[in-house]
Amino acid sequence: MSSIEIEGELSAEERAVQETIHKFAEEVMRPAGIQLDALADPSDVIAKDSVLWDVFKKHRELGLDEMTSPDSDLTPGQQARLRGIIAEEQGWGDSGLAIGFGVSGFPRSMALLSGRPALIERFGSPDIVGCWGITEPDHGSDLILFAKEPESAERLGTPNCVARKDGDSWVITGQKSAWVSNGTIATACALYCAVDTGDGPRGVAGFVVPLDEPGVSKGKPLDKIGQRALNQGEIFFDGLRVPADYLVVPPELFAVGIDAGLSQANSGMGATFVGVGQAALDLAISYAKERVQGGVPIFQHQSVKSRLFEMFRKVEAARALSRRVLLHVSTQPPQLQYAIASKITSTRTAFEVASEALQIFGGNGLSREYPIEKLMRDARASMIEDGCNEVLALTAAERL
Repeated sequence: MSSIEIEGELSAEERAVQETIHKFAEEVMRPAGIQLDALADPSDVIAKDSVLWDVFKKHRELGLDEMTSPDSDLTPGQQARLRGIIAEEQGWGDSGLAIGFGVSGFPRSMALLSGRPALIERFGSPDIVGCWGITEPDHGSDLILFAKEPESAERLGTPNCVARKDGDSWVITGQKSAWVSNGTIATACALYCAVDTGDGPRGVAGFVVPLDEPGVSKGKPLDKIGQRALNQGEIFFDGLRVPADYLVVPPELFAVGIDAGLSQANSGMGATFVGVGQAALDLAISYAKERVQGGVPIFQHQSVKSRLFEMFRKVEAARALSRRVLLHVSTQPPQLQYAIASKITSTRTAFEVASEALQIFGGNGLSREYPIEKLMRDARASMIEDGCNEVLALTAAERL
């Protein structure tokens, strides 16, 4: 990145991680993201011969998951700094791939946090491709109300996915929607769904479940405007039976668990889209110094300089908030409103900066020959995923 560290020097280890992941983002992620974005059929993104699998393999070889996992030797503060560095750099490379990497570790993190040896052995490998199954066809943000207002089930309607208690097992039936990241390629899932202990759906719980066993099927990969390198798709459960101890977050702890999960997810999105904003700014500055109009590079025109500085200001403000929030959610009981503020600020910034960068590119910005139009599409998707910004803002406002 072209940014400098104004919050204090990075340690030797942090600098080495930043240089390594930036090289990976520049030489592996960005070219692969552009290649995958150009594919007309999203099924080709996950085909056996797709570059996607080589990128996932190279990412695992970097060993980043071990540095920031719950069983790492690093302090929470050190992990927070590394999470920010990694997410920013990966977002700079390709946001769709970055989100795919991040979500892939959700089942592993849930298994590690459970402290149960059997779950850790089953789901603790970094080689597992994971997903986070929470959104449903008929229930997005209002799924949380099943945990907070169990008596409102009739008003809210039946959940699309329910885990029913059956002796020493849970039997899971239903559907998660097409927006599950890594949905059609994942082999394990951090699953949040309604639970039924005999009197109908009452409350929501968090499970870690396999997706490579009978009783699980997948839909088609979703065809999207942006982040086309990120596989998303439906998951169907038809009587998947899992042991009772696959339940990690019981209904009575769901409100706390979902706050923690959303805080991690939204703060991660904040850092990732700081990287997207930085990528758009870098491209705009570089192009402005090359493109000649009126006999001089357009960088010399005052209007362009003014716009570039405004873009720079927005990215640095988003970065400062993102890093502060990452430290907060990693070292204190998280307050969700701060993570939401980071996610909304960074995603809005990424879209605004990418849009302004496209304007600086002029007609060339509309061409797929230049990468800026892809960044704008990727950024636009971010204001809806992981909770659309408007609904997230209302959720955060309740905490004020």
